[in-house]
Amino acid sequence: MKIDIWSDVMCPFCYIGKKHIEAAIEQLPFKNEVEVEWKSFQLAPDLSPTEAMDISTYLLERKGMEAAQVEGMNAQLAEMGKSLGIKFNMDAALAVNTSDAHRLIHLAHTKALGSAMKERLFKAYFTEGKNVADATVLIQLATEVGLDAKEVEEMLISDAFVFEVASDALDAQDMKVQGVPFFVLDRKYGISGAQPVASFIDALTQTYNEGKVNPSTDGASCDVDGNCN
Repeated sequence: MKIDIWSDVMCPFCYIGKKHIEAAIEQLPFKNEVEVEWKSFQLAPDLSPTEAMDISTYLLERKGMEAAQVEGMNAQLAEMGKSLGIKFNMDAALAVNTSDAHRLIHLAHTKALGSAMKERLFKAYFTEGKNVADATVLIQLATEVGLDAKEVEEMLISDAFVFEVASDALDAQDMKVQGVPFFVLDRKYGISGAQPVASFIDALTQTYNEGKVNPSTDGASCDVDGNCN
C-alpha cells in the first residue's frame, strides 16, 4: 500500500507524526508492502531563501504570538519529544524558506532515500539549529544519508524538482488540506494530524483490508497560518 504524506521541515508535529506512523508501520504484518512518499507543503513560502530568523522572533513578530504562548509551546514539544527520541531545541531553530529542502527530499526519493533525508532534515532543523535553506548545509546533510554531493549541488543550482514541489502544493489545495502533517492512504483516505500510533495502526490495517477510513482532524498539526496545536 502507498502512503503519501504532506508536511514541512518547519512543522514540529510533522516530525512527531513521522515517528508515530513509522512506529505503526513496524507493527504491521504487511510492513514490507508499505511505501511512503513525502509530499511538499510549505508553511511559510514567503520567507526569504537567503535570510534566516530565529523561530521565536518569527512566531512573535510574524505570527503575533505572545511570549508566554511560545514558551509554553516549546515546553510542550520538548516533553512530547522525549518519548520519541526527539530533542526539540526550539531556541536554536531558524525559520527559513524550505523550498530547496523539499526539492532535496524529492531527489532523495528517486534514490529510495526520501524518508532518510526527511529524518535528517528534521533533526538538523529542530535539534541542531541548522539553516536548512543554505546550500552548503543541504549538501552536507544529503551526503550523510548517501546522496552524491555533486549531484545535489547541480540540483540546487538548477530548477530540478521545482515542478514537483509546486504540484504537491496544488494537490494539497485540491484536497483542501489546511494543516500538516496530512496522510493519504492508498490515494483514497485522508488522515490529518499527528495521530497516536494505535490510530495509525487501525487506519492502515483497515485500508489494507479495503475498509474505509474516515478523515480525522483531531491530531496535532500546523496550519497554513503557521499555527501549531
